[in-house]
Amino acid sequence: MASEDKKPKAACFDGEAARSLVKELRGTFDAGKTKSYEWRVLQLKSLLKLTKDHEDDIIDALRSDLSKPVLEAFVSEIAMLKSSCEFTLKQLKRWMVPEKVKTSITTFPSSAEIVSEPLGIVLVISAWNYPFLLSLDPVIGAIAAGNAVVLKPSEIAPATSSLLAKLLGEYMDSSLRKWKSGKHRIGSAAAKHLTPVSLELGGKCPVIVDSNINLIITARRIIAGKWGMNNGQACISADHIITTKDFAPKLIDALKVELVKFYGNDPLASEDLSRIVSSNHFARVTKLLDDDKVSGKIVHGGQKDQSNLKIAPTILLDVPEDSLIMNEEIFGPLLPIVTVDNLEDSFNIINSGEKPLAAYLFTNNKKLKESFVRNVSAGGLLINDVALHITNPYLPFGGVGESGIGSYHGRFSFDTFTHKKAVLYRSFTGDASARYPPYTPGKLRLLKALLSGNILGVIRALLGW
Repeated sequence: MASEDKKPKAACFDGEAARSLVKELRGTFDAGKTKSYEWRVLQLKSLLKLTKDHEDDIIDALRSDLSKPVLEAFVSEIAMLKSSCEFTLKQLKRWMVPEKVKTSITTFPSSAEIVSEPLGIVLVISAWNYPFLLSLDPVIGAIAAGNAVVLKPSEIAPATSSLLAKLLGEYMDSSLRKWKSGKHRIGSAAAKHLTPVSLELGGKCPVIVDSNINLIITARRIIAGKWGMNNGQACISADHIITTKDFAPKLIDALKVELVKFYGNDPLASEDLSRIVSSNHFARVTKLLDDDKVSGKIVHGGQKDQSNLKIAPTILLDVPEDSLIMNEEIFGPLLPIVTVDNLEDSFNIINSGEKPLAAYLFTNNKKLKESFVRNVSAGGLLINDVALHITNPYLPFGGVGESGIGSYHGRFSFDTFTHKKAVLYRSFTGDASARYPPYTPGKLRLLKALLSGNILGVIRALLGW
């Protein structure tokens, strides 16, 4: 066995290396290379080709990192990224056109516009749960906006991270660089340098279920939006259900029947469920389940396979408010059901906690839908489904309060990575002497009329009345 001093040492990405990388990319950006429409389109097409050429490799990497089912990997990572890229390519030229805006009498004669200007160098830090999509979807917006990009994939998904490093080097311009893994204090550094930050976080995304619904479809959609999303390891997956005491038994029975249909009597052996990402996360989820306050509340599931990092879909009923599971984001296959006397009480429960990234309601009651939209504050709302709102490129995706800052997807990604530069154009005609000293009562009357938009007052002042 080789001695320690003879082992190859991993390259260290320290402060000096970071400064060197930023300096290099700053030179590229300042030279204007990333700002042209042609360069942006070329990079986006290369990203799309990368995805199309290596679908099988991407699926294999996701299988290695998370045991992600092939269909789920394709739909939620590959297809969504391709869709995002194609949508951006279609819309980019229109987004880049300066937006003409009105002017006021105070600047007459003039014209004005808003120019979308790239921020410069963008750092994208990816999450591990959707390591392909969440690495490259923000990159699409950053490139479309004309920025140079540094990408830091998650070290918790090593197979996907390694694949990204290889493919990006082969397909993309050097203006997009992978960053080495490691721990970095981004928030404090951004604040110190007044660097804008956009954060997609998470929270306890609630699902309110009314009784006047299609029970089977509701159960299936909840399952798809919980266990069909990386086995609950998704920031917008269903965290818990709120329903009435009377309806809870019917909902539980429907969920049980559909879970068996989807994953069989032995869900730990199912190829259609992702595993927990790591032993640390397995221990974290197990701790939530083993809490004395909830261990007797399991009404379905609860099986665990530590060697394969698998936890079966698990439903819990009437867990206490002060239990661990109700006081942190679950991010796993456990689904508590909270019961209330009146469904309207659920709004107060949601609003009494931190604002979630998403909130869901199943109902056919029009007034309840309106009340939900009006009174519940969350990053996004969806009625009669779970998580599907993120597939609409015309809607922003992002949090509010504790669930995040800023938003992206579609045009919102482009806007996130640009500065909206105000531009006013004037000629040398129409110069108002009232602006300049010496100041007189007549000039004051004229400027008061101009600044208040009083056309009649302007005429009176010009005539000396």
